[in-house]
Amino acid sequence: MNISIDTLQNEIIEEFELFDDWMDKYEHIVEMGKNLPVINTEMKTDEHLIDGCQSKVWLAARLEDGKVHFTADSDAIITKGIVSLLIRVLSNHSPAEILNTDLYMIDRIGLATHLSPTRSNGLLSMINKMKSYAKAFIH
Repeated sequence: MNISIDTLQNEIIEEFELFDDWMDKYEHIVEMGKNLPVINTEMKTDEHLIDGCQSKVWLAARLEDGKVHFTADSDAIITKGIVSLLIRVLSNHSPAEILNTDLYMIDRIGLATHLSPTRSNGLLSMINKMKSYAKAFIH
């Protein structure tokens, strides 16, 4: 059975509520990055590079059985964690589900307010890239 995007977001919100300070939350994000579904080396091309990120972030997507599956990598550990957070929530869902979702977890866990402006722009660029992949998969 497919777990809904909102259920996954709520799980992440609950995880982050276990941490009292932001250093612990950052540490959790870094740990999440270690479990990132890694992109194939041949996908690390300019075509898969996300514009607007301070660090290098590669993101690829494929459609399989009507579901979008994302893989990614980054040269920065915190960014790797952030993209893994997004993949955890959005991967394995239909393009329509991805396009119609409100990623409220970003505000609820305080991520938006604890990132530098350049990282916030990068986060927005990652979300936009994931949604543009989803849009491209709608026939």
